[in-house]
Amino acid sequence: MTGKPSMEVELAGVVLKNPVMTASGTFGSGMEYGEFFDLSLLGAVVTKGVADVPWPGNPVPRVAETASGMLNAIGLQNPGIDVFIDRDLPFLAGYDTKVIVNVCGHSEEEYLRVVERLADTDADMLEINISCPNVREGGIAFGTDPAAVEKITKAVKRAARQPVIMKLSPNVTDIKVMARAAESGGADAVSLINTLTGMKIDIEKRCFALANRTGGLSGPAIKPVALRMVYEASHAVKIPVIGMGGIASGEDAVEFLMAGARAVSVGTASFRDPLAAPRAAQGIEDYLIRHGLTDVKDIIGCV
Repeated sequence: MTGKPSMEVELAGVVLKNPVMTASGTFGSGMEYGEFFDLSLLGAVVTKGVADVPWPGNPVPRVAETASGMLNAIGLQNPGIDVFIDRDLPFLAGYDTKVIVNVCGHSEEEYLRVVERLADTDADMLEINISCPNVREGGIAFGTDPAAVEKITKAVKRAARQPVIMKLSPNVTDIKVMARAAESGGADAVSLINTLTGMKIDIEKRCFALANRTGGLSGPAIKPVALRMVYEASHAVKIPVIGMGGIASGEDAVEFLMAGARAVSVGTASFRDPLAAPRAAQGIEDYLIRHGLTDVKDIIGCV
């Protein structure tokens, strides 16, 4: 094979130069990571969750290390949509990468206020975090009820100018049902998985390691679960699937692509190695070259 293989992938009409993006909540808007590498090396930057007003997040301690991973109960702390539009979007506009804005809210109205504010911005896509607690339904997460998934997806699609990705929670009985509900609601793509609910206890202090008691488990520990769910979802829907959960290398990313993901997100690995995401992109390219393949699409869904 002569020349480099094509790394381009397409999500709902949006073309990414390569299939690697960041996982929301692990990268901010890239300002800190931009000191380590050129963000233009990524297919897309997925921002931290943005709400209609500033969220203070949960009390500390809210991060705890676990075997092969970490727990977090940050509580989606963010400065709100006004600061995001004035500060973060102009920063990201300086890079040749797609911008996907993660949107969070406690009610349908809160989601829609953010989506409407983003309508006239340069954001390329929206990722809707439906792991937020629905205050109208007693605090149950939107993403654990297929009827709620379809309803919020329809509402967001009516208001959005950009393609909509619904980020699915793994804390459900059957991920295929949730993926189909998002597709029925009009989602342009789905991303999965979000963190698994977990707990850690400090036996010396005889108390919970997190002030919130429970938190979201991420990192290498969840990769086998994430890979299985991405495989199931990609075979349940016709829309693109974005895979994430424990990806820390090009080899990990290739597994998710082979399972059916059209693109992948690197998250917790970036805390350990700020260059994890661009290294994963290079690792995919190296794999294609090593196997004499000319296009990354040749391995998507090949198993």
